Amino acid sequence: MKTNSFINGLIISSIFISSSALAAGGQGHESSSASSELTTTETDDLQFMREEEKLARDVYLTLDQYWGDQTQVFAQIALSEETHTSTVNYLLDKFDVEDPVVNDTIGVFTNEELQALYDELIAKGKNSLLDGLYVGGLIEEKDMRDILAAINETDERAITLAYSNLLDGSKSHLKAFVAVIEDQGLDYQAQVLEPEEVELILEDDSQVES
Repeated sequence: MKTNSFINGLIISSIFISSSALAAGGQGHESSSASSELTTTETDDLQFMREEEKLARDVYLTLDQYWGDQTQVFAQIALSEETHTSTVNYLLDKFDVEDPVVNDTIGVFTNEELQALYDELIAKGKNSLLDGLYVGGLIEEKDMRDILAAINETDERAITLAYSNLLDGSKSHLKAFVAVIEDQGLDYQAQVLEPEEVELILEDDSQVES
C-alpha cells in the first residue's frame, strides 16, 4: 500500500481532481484520448473496482433489509453504488476489458478477496444498526484508499475522471454514515485511513454527491 503521506496528499489534492478532469473532458466522452491498450495494472484496477463498487451496493442492499426501518441511509447509498459499478462497467466496455461480474446476484463475486470481505461485513453488519453503519464507513474508507491508489496508476483521462467521481461519492457516503452515527450521540472512529485523513474528508465541503 501507499504511504500515509501519499494518501494524505492525494486526499487533499483530490478536492481538485474532479473539476480539472471535467474541464479537460468538457467536450464529452468521445473526445477522450483513446488508448489502444491499458497496462496490466490499469486493467486489474478496473476489474477490481467494478466488483468493489458492486460489493458496496450489495452490502447496503442487504443491510437495508435489517435496518431499513430505522434509517434510509443504506437504501439511498445503494442507489449511488449501482451507478458507480455501472460507471466502471462503461470503462470496461470502452477499453475492451473483460467484466468480472459474470453473475450480478447480490453477494456473488469472482474476486475471492471481495467474496470473503462481503461475507465478513454482512456477518458484522447484521449484529446491530451501529455495526452496520460502521461497516458502511469501513467500505467507504477502503474504497477511497483503493481509488486513490488506482488514480496514481493511470494517465487515461476517461479513467481518471471516472475514478475522481467515485472518490467524491465515497466522501459523501462516508459523511452520510458518520452523520447517522453522530445523531446517536457517538463519535466516529477511523477504520482504514488515518484519523487526520478522515477528519480532512469530513471537514471538506467542496465535493457533491456522486
